[in-house]
Amino acid sequence: MKQGIYSLLKAKFLVSDDAFKNWKFIVFLIVLCMIMIANNHRYDAKNYQITELTNRVKELRSKFVDNRSELMKLKMESTIAKKMEVREIFPATVPPTKIIIKQKEEKSFFDQF
Repeated sequence: MKQGIYSLLKAKFLVSDDAFKNWKFIVFLIVLCMIMIANNHRYDAKNYQITELTNRVKELRSKFVDNRSELMKLKMESTIAKKMEVREIFPATVPPTKIIIKQKEEKSFFDQF
């Protein structure tokens, strides 16, 4: 047991005659770890991007609601009447009447002869 730990600490498994298969396995583990680290970095970047886009969507949605409520307020008849009083244009006191125009029937080309 003591000899096994001592040989492990001296790394004799890397310099022995059959060390080539050990090196292949070590290189495989290193490549696997690098792929895992790169995958974690990519995942974190995507996660930050999703969070940023979600915050932007919330901000734009609140801005849209604010603008829509302001538009509804500006479209109200009382608001328009107040703004037109400055220009001395007042709302009509007489309700509008409907104008009906009767058109003459057009005769077809063959009916004219």
